Amino acid sequence: MKDEKAGGEAFRDCDDAVEWITHLVAAGEKPGLRRMEALMEMLGHPERRLKFIHVAGTNGKGSTCAFITRALIRAGYDVGTFTSPYMETFADRIRYNGSNIPEEELLSLANRIKPLCDELAQMELAAPTMFEVTTAIALLYYATRVYPDFVVWETGLGGRVDPTNIVVPVVSVITNIGHDHMDILGDTLEKVAREKAGIVKAGVPLVSTAEQPEVIHVLEEVCRERQSAFYLMGRQFHAETLSREENLQRFRFRGPFRELPEVGITMNGEHQIRNAAAALMTLEVLRQYYAVILDDEELFSAMRDTEWPGRLEMLRRHPRLLLDGAHNPEGAVSLAGALREIYSYRKLHVMMGMLSGKNHAGYLEQIIPLADTLIVTEPEWRKKLDAERLARLAGEQRERFGTRTEIIVEPDWKAALSRLRAITEDEDLAVVSGTLYLISAVRSWIMDRSDNDKGW
Repeated sequence: MKDEKAGGEAFRDCDDAVEWITHLVAAGEKPGLRRMEALMEMLGHPERRLKFIHVAGTNGKGSTCAFITRALIRAGYDVGTFTSPYMETFADRIRYNGSNIPEEELLSLANRIKPLCDELAQMELAAPTMFEVTTAIALLYYATRVYPDFVVWETGLGGRVDPTNIVVPVVSVITNIGHDHMDILGDTLEKVAREKAGIVKAGVPLVSTAEQPEVIHVLEEVCRERQSAFYLMGRQFHAETLSREENLQRFRFRGPFRELPEVGITMNGEHQIRNAAAALMTLEVLRQYYAVILDDEELFSAMRDTEWPGRLEMLRRHPRLLLDGAHNPEGAVSLAGALREIYSYRKLHVMMGMLSGKNHAGYLEQIIPLADTLIVTEPEWRKKLDAERLARLAGEQRERFGTRTEIIVEPDWKAALSRLRAITEDEDLAVVSGTLYLISAVRSWIMDRSDNDKGW
């Protein structure tokens, strides 16, 4: 097949290819798997050649993927990891043994897929979306270029009609289910749960850290229907916290197959113990069902060494700047818990930006009682929430709790970051939170400018 794009010209370089892919986002979401099925047929079904660990959930997907990936690599397996959104570069989304897809591979695969997308655009199915194209490139990369033993495979949105659901995994994971994307997935937790549970395939085990009774009921029902073993935290496996301090948490893991008396992780927040436990249970399923060999010493080392950018990540120390991608009520509960129990500070200054269509009041009711200052801004994304509207919601929560939180509106996120820096002293803690589109932009900006930007 000749590699060509519209007009018969191949993409010249990786930037050219990424520009085409990312501009497809303007078409928005197009629910359904028909385009992915058509693409897979055209490409010879690369999804059938790989072993997937499919991870869905409202919060904790990325961290759980990171724990599983690190452990399998440390055990000597070759591992692909597909996550979203990216933190620094587009290639972050598609990794092999911890390294991003090389630019030459991304360019070659984009040139292979582009003519097929043009062909689909002329059909009733319409052109594939950005995420569908990205997913197809990842599948091609893993199935035809690097051949990993396992692919840790994170959903984009939901599960049932998410493009990643084109695969049949060896184990499925649903971290938790909360109030997120309810404008798309459904207006109740039961409806959201049923969408997420769409990743469960017949006979494929499910591991979950879901907590709400109504959510658990849905997961149990789906697993019964599909005759899938169900490993639920609090029933089939448990994590008992032993100690907690900044950058070190210890817990005891008990599962149906064995007990690990002490596991240490350096990722912060009680929620990371739950994510680590989900990863351990998943690895235990792989040991039992697929004879995966995991030496305990290597496993414990991998759990300790696991990091995930943008999740309670201390990016700067003088003054301190903490990044956390909490963007819904459940994420805010975890962030607020960590701010109360792990970190000490004289004043807390928070900068946040959100996307539209989410439960921001539920987020703000966790953060407003803690924050001395709240700077509201806007991410550079088409679905961004207007900063003035976010400030009004924050004002309502301030009045509700009777706090003296100063609310500052600065739509330009770079200017907002400068204001955050200006008011933060060494005894204080600055936090940037909200949508990962804001977190990734702030992280890249600070890290790229660190040599000539004093402090932050």
